[in-house]
Amino acid sequence: MSNAAVIVAAGRGMRAGGGVPKQWRDLGGQTVADRTLAAFRSHPRIDRIVVVLSEGDLDRASGWPELIVVTGGATRAASVANGLKALADTGTRNVLIHDVARPLVSPEVIDRVLDALDTHPGAAPALAVTDALWRGDGPRVVATADRSNLWRAQTPQGFHLDKILAAHEVSDGSAADDVEVAVAAGLDVAIVEGEERNLKITTAADFDRAAKLLRTNMDLRVGNGFDVHAFTAGDAVRLCGVDVPHDKALKGHSDADVGLHALTDAIYGALADGDIGQHFPPSDPQWKGAESDIFLRHAVSRATVRGYAIANADVTLICERPKVGPHAEAMRQTVAGILGVAPDRVSVKATTSERLGFAGREEGIAALATVALVAS
Repeated sequence: MSNAAVIVAAGRGMRAGGGVPKQWRDLGGQTVADRTLAAFRSHPRIDRIVVVLSEGDLDRASGWPELIVVTGGATRAASVANGLKALADTGTRNVLIHDVARPLVSPEVIDRVLDALDTHPGAAPALAVTDALWRGDGPRVVATADRSNLWRAQTPQGFHLDKILAAHEVSDGSAADDVEVAVAAGLDVAIVEGEERNLKITTAADFDRAAKLLRTNMDLRVGNGFDVHAFTAGDAVRLCGVDVPHDKALKGHSDADVGLHALTDAIYGALADGDIGQHFPPSDPQWKGAESDIFLRHAVSRATVRGYAIANADVTLICERPKVGPHAEAMRQTVAGILGVAPDRVSVKATTSERLGFAGREEGIAALATVALVAS
């Protein structure tokens, strides 16, 4: 069984402000359209996606090469019809029609609509009306209204493709949504449970609500890294990007910066992206003597590409000597610069092992690092 989604994004809604149509405004680091599309692109039961854009916005689709892009019509109904027609010969059985302005739709809502299509030709999410209803004349209440069996409609509204295509062909184009088109054509439409979170962005206040909801559903990743380097002959050690005078140096294929190595592995760990040895093999001569900020910058770039920012980083250096305290602030500033964050998001501290183990015998230095990544 093949399922498709039609994302209706051809509107020019400007009531939300911002100077551009709401689907192209930023919402937590992504456009509203990108967030909406991500909900369907990542869903395992959606096989193809059609995006309906206005003619002037078609160039925005260059970043979506795997999607079907069609031009919208003069009305929402015409835009939906264009999207449905693009699926006519694709083998699609079920289609979900979704407003681009609902970027917080959950996988569970999508699943509920798809499941209902097993037994109904149409299905849509909704929330029961629980507030009292009034009829007004300007600012004055003139009557009450019965709220029994009233529902607040949401999208995606799902249908058997052949049925909704046929319904649109006989519709006069005045329907408020696709459920109205379906009901007018005699289709049985099941109501499934919607979510308050699945709000439609219309005004500036809706943007504020959506941003708050995103913050309460934060995608947070935490990783840790551990590294050890032995001492060798020398006159300084490189720790967290700072050269600290000492009667020894640290031995390693690169500059042996044990603090930056641990922090680099912490970022790779948070991403489930291997470790420093996989990305920069010690057997590769090009990394001999390399400065370790190269490795850390690479890890940061891997996080950035996947949509994550550094929330904070904490590095603990374990050694008897040299004394880290006098250099800790310089280390914090250096690490913050490499990570691209404010210094107050970086901690560098030191401890001893109470003269126990290799660090206690002053045979080397160990480092433990923890990093938190948050979806940007």
